[in-house]
Amino acid sequence: MSRITLKGSHRSKVEGARACAPADPDERFEVSVVVRRRAAQVLRARVATLAAGNQIAGHLTREEFTAQHGADEADLAAIRTFAADQGLVVVQENAARSTVVLSGTVARFNEAFSVRLQRFEHPGGSYRGRTGTIRLPSELEGVVEAVLGLDNRPQARPHFRMRRITPAGRTGPSRKGRKTRGSGPVSYTPLQVAALYGFPSGNGKGQCVGIVELGGGYRPSDLTQYFSGIKVGSPNVIAVSVDHAQNAPTGDANGPDGEVMLDIEVVGALAPAAHIAVYFGPNTDAGFLDAVTSAIHDSVNRPSVISISWGGSESTWTDQAMTAMDNAFQAAASMGITICVASGDNGSSDGVSTGDHVDFPASSPYALGCGGTSLRGAGRTITSESVWNDGASGGASGGGMSAFFAVPPWQTGLDVTGRKGSSTPLKGRGVPDVAGNADPATGYKVRIDGTNTVIGGTSAVAPLWAALVTRLNQAATATVGYLNPTLYKDPQSLRDIIRGNNGDFVATPGWDACTGLGSPSSAVLADSTTSVGRSIPSRKRKG
Repeated sequence: MSRITLKGSHRSKVEGARACAPADPDERFEVSVVVRRRAAQVLRARVATLAAGNQIAGHLTREEFTAQHGADEADLAAIRTFAADQGLVVVQENAARSTVVLSGTVARFNEAFSVRLQRFEHPGGSYRGRTGTIRLPSELEGVVEAVLGLDNRPQARPHFRMRRITPAGRTGPSRKGRKTRGSGPVSYTPLQVAALYGFPSGNGKGQCVGIVELGGGYRPSDLTQYFSGIKVGSPNVIAVSVDHAQNAPTGDANGPDGEVMLDIEVVGALAPAAHIAVYFGPNTDAGFLDAVTSAIHDSVNRPSVISISWGGSESTWTDQAMTAMDNAFQAAASMGITICVASGDNGSSDGVSTGDHVDFPASSPYALGCGGTSLRGAGRTITSESVWNDGASGGASGGGMSAFFAVPPWQTGLDVTGRKGSSTPLKGRGVPDVAGNADPATGYKVRIDGTNTVIGGTSAVAPLWAALVTRLNQAATATVGYLNPTLYKDPQSLRDIIRGNNGDFVATPGWDACTGLGSPSSAVLADSTTSVGRSIPSRKRKG
């Protein structure tokens, strides 16, 4: 059988890992195969028009998208034939998501994709994985765009930071290099943060917010008590299972439960009348993509904005996985769905031992990358706001230049400024786009696993912006959708942050690689974005 190499499928082992044994040949698991979309060039042209700032053509409904750009039946049939020939079982097929899920054993997948699955051990744990590339029968060339799930290493991490308590009992980080801000740690409810930023009025009525989670869970009783405590009505929250993952609270507030509860509580506090759908997927490359595409193409709950607070350095992703996720975000843009993604909590390094790196999926040009600030104020008055940076041993707003994605049209001509004051033109997509309060020392009051606590991180900024977009959608004649081109065209609609750094990059007037264009700024932002909604035919709103 003639075979070809699947573009972008090269996979390296986790840093510090060693192969200890072949994977159990009888182990059964599932793999997601992503196939090409119908009329992909037409879709790319449509999205390119949106990226250029022209939204007048309007958004596709989910039904229109599936009819025009869902996977072709002939391609799906080709995967079914391939699966049967290789002794694999088709357990799920979704034309809108362009995904076929196959079930089989390690032995069958080894043969089907010309890989050698092994058990790897590393200081952080173990996983089933592969190295090298995937090879496919030549008749599938061009049909298959990604094969995900052969490797089950954790693909992403949550981007939240708990407020730390020092041995002396003083709350907040106390480390060399941390800049003094105000008189000490403070904390806010999401409502207080929204008031400081001058969020437009609204409760999210008629809207659905999708939240992507890759572990942990929530307890309804905690949500009821939290929302009652801040005196807002409890939103309607449902859990959506993706690839067998479930709402599964661990009981550990420092674990993924912290992420899940933070996301729901920030969105729910600011959009209590909205419907909130939480998509739980496994923490693998396949599980992450499947959770995202399930949310985007959910024709039942129909979220108009999706919040993602998980990610990992671009260097830990395969090219095929980043391309597949980026394509999913392009599909969302064509349907008027806004994707808000945390930019990471490890500054300009993104937690990698050498060099500067950015976090994915925040680095996708079709995501609204959300960076972090340290915010102080009271009522509706901000007294100070700077880049969130806790010093060398703490967290900081993720940001920098993508090594994978080119500079998008709305960032053309922008510079990035280093610590020594030198500016250089962007060489790749710049991250983040916007920012918001993320410093644990100025953090959010939340309830996790029965305990009231304070939390920060850019994980809080993605749902904060998702809630803001929900209010904008409620007020507009159509969803604001792909927001990036509009914001870069009208940067004065944001509060420019000009103090601080995230490691190797500094905040400057205008866009910077620490806080992007800045944080929300009063009703000016609402005016600029709702004008987009008014330019889009209202018949598209429900898509």
